[in-house]
Amino acid sequence: MSAIDELPPLRDVIRTHGLSALKSLGQNFLLDLNLTSRVARTAGALEEMTVFEVGPGPGGLTRALLALGAKRVVAVERDSRCIAALNEVAAHYPGRLEIIEGDALATDFAPLAAGGRACIVANLPYNIGTPLLVGWLSAEPWPPFYESLTLMFQREVAERIVATPGTDHYGRLAVLTGWRAVARIAFDVAPSAFVPPPKVTSSVVHIVPRPVPLACDRRTLERVTEAAFGQRRKMLRQSLKSLGIDALALLEAAGIEPTERAEQVPVEGFVALANALVTLRAGQAPRQSVSPASS
Repeated sequence: MSAIDELPPLRDVIRTHGLSALKSLGQNFLLDLNLTSRVARTAGALEEMTVFEVGPGPGGLTRALLALGAKRVVAVERDSRCIAALNEVAAHYPGRLEIIEGDALATDFAPLAAGGRACIVANLPYNIGTPLLVGWLSAEPWPPFYESLTLMFQREVAERIVATPGTDHYGRLAVLTGWRAVARIAFDVAPSAFVPPPKVTSSVVHIVPRPVPLACDRRTLERVTEAAFGQRRKMLRQSLKSLGIDALALLEAAGIEPTERAEQVPVEGFVALANALVTLRAGQAPRQSVSPASS
């Protein structure tokens, strides 16, 4: 019996079902149920929530979410070997766990929330963590169907998500995240907590969507950040030429010095650049104001 429910310890579950972690699926199983409970608690109150989980594996985090009172957990698992173990969890928590065998990258989560309160809590497979996050941050319409994201990444990726201007990790991912959400690193998880242990430290990141981000076309913002950070060591007057527009006119319209580099520009500066780009391409007089970030 485990510390959080009457189900077997996770090491016994793995042994019973032959669940060796597959590198090809980016699997690293988190077996400490006290630690999975800490991840679940970071998401906040779960009693009225549909919680989406990606890559549940043998069900350690799944069990923690259910034990802490999640109204409903929808677990998306690509590895068919894990389904039997997850079915045992579903039987222990009747009517509260829905298992979807499939690829999370191809799953439309919003309809599964059925219009109710929802959040996403997951120990993401390393090989798809960033694409999943970008997809959730790019959701339309906005605000999205979820109230928060509580996700585990490699520490380096977590630092890129929460990075601020002037730091080495600041880049396109930080701009997209900072534009649409508020993110923080909640805590780190040592490699020894996983089976097999990865070569890097992991971090749990908690992300809350901004109800009203600064007005901006997302695709244009992505194009501007791609151009700027594609040559991050160059001045913006040079790196933004790849947009096919007068870079100096664009920077003047956005109120940004031509000699600045991408890593120096705050999120609201990139929003101003994106809006100025739309205006210039439409042949209209550009606005030169930069609004403060929404909170």
